[in-house]
Amino acid sequence: MKIMRAGERPSKLANPEWFTGRVWQEPVVEAEAPARLHALRVTFDPEARTAWHTHPLGQTLHVLSGVGLVGLRGEPPKVIRPGDTVWIPPGVEHWHGAAPDSQMCHLAMQEADDTGRVAEWLDQVSDAEYRRTTR
Repeated sequence: MKIMRAGERPSKLANPEWFTGRVWQEPVVEAEAPARLHALRVTFDPEARTAWHTHPLGQTLHVLSGVGLVGLRGEPPKVIRPGDTVWIPPGVEHWHGAAPDSQMCHLAMQEADDTGRVAEWLDQVSDAEYRRTTR
């Protein structure tokens, strides 16, 4: 058993190659093999968002605070709020981030594949894609 105390896990600014805007990441679980689970607490400033990406084994998002958006390629983004949980199946191109006028914090959970990979990063989400009308 290992207890990770609050404040012992460093928060860091997210890699700007994979994010637009100011985004903080704090590791929650970095399980060692044979476990596969990786979880991060991710906090997005208003309008901040991920790039398009996929996950080899899918991803679960659980919104902790604020208002966010999650988008699938070719579709308008959907609004997500505290308490909402989103499942994105393996290989589905998507993005997620904060709404234009709100911060958003979510727990992002994904499993590593047999090579240790948890995500494949693609192109940035354009402002036009971000601002598509939400239905």
